[in-house]
Amino acid sequence: MLDYINRQAPTWLVQPEVLAGEEFQDCIILVFGKPRTAVFAHIDSIGFTVRYGRQLVRIGGPDTETGYRLVGEDSQGAIDCTLTVDDETGALGYEFSRDIERGTTLTFACDFRETETTVQSCYLDNRLGVWNALQLCETLQDGIVVFSCYEEHGGGTVKFLAKYIHERFAVRQALVCDITWVTEGVHAGQGCAISLRDSLIPRRSYVERIRQIAKKSGIPHQLEVEGSGGSDGKELQHGAQPWDWCFVGAPEDHVHTPHEQVHKADIDSMLRLYQVLMREL
Repeated sequence: MLDYINRQAPTWLVQPEVLAGEEFQDCIILVFGKPRTAVFAHIDSIGFTVRYGRQLVRIGGPDTETGYRLVGEDSQGAIDCTLTVDDETGALGYEFSRDIERGTTLTFACDFRETETTVQSCYLDNRLGVWNALQLCETLQDGIVVFSCYEEHGGGTVKFLAKYIHERFAVRQALVCDITWVTEGVHAGQGCAISLRDSLIPRRSYVERIRQIAKKSGIPHQLEVEGSGGSDGKELQHGAQPWDWCFVGAPEDHVHTPHEQVHKADIDSMLRLYQVLMREL
């Protein structure tokens, strides 16, 4: 990420202040101009941790199906193994030519596919959110873009990032740049989703501002209402600072599998909507 930012930043409209290092763990903050709004995009992934005796433990909530290819690396070299799921107990394991060292992280093997209308791959949640945030950086004049960690596994970085941003830059409104789900009410190809709620409910006055800006822009979008799930917005709402937040992201199908799929029209809608929102909020 830092290599990409260092290479590309000279071509961006505004040169950001880059904040990274041990103080921020594995997170990155990019500060453009005079910021009013922060965009949060998480860079962590779901996956598996190797336990004992060829057992695996979930990282976050990956889909599990016998035969999924998993990749990783330990001190003995590269790993390309197969996930196993016990039919009776649901216990997770792996098939490989040798034992993998305990504590090794395994992730879905990437098989990127593209059609005229869709892209499909593992980890579009949240590689696509990160891509959107980086594209936004090309023309962003005033704002903060945050690349956070641990979203898929209970949180842990957004609270200290939010505190730092609030105290240093007096910014207290956010957009959560993440990928949501195709459901019975949110459909592929009909535009980016603005989430009115998930397991938490963002402040209505802030969400209404976003809805009005989106409506005025004419950019295709959908309204999402869910009773479960969460995002970086959860840590913002649970933090000590008075942050407003709203999840704005494209919907995907085949969630948390190696075959996540997003419609290109929704990717286009997401980027254009972020560009407008960061100007208007």
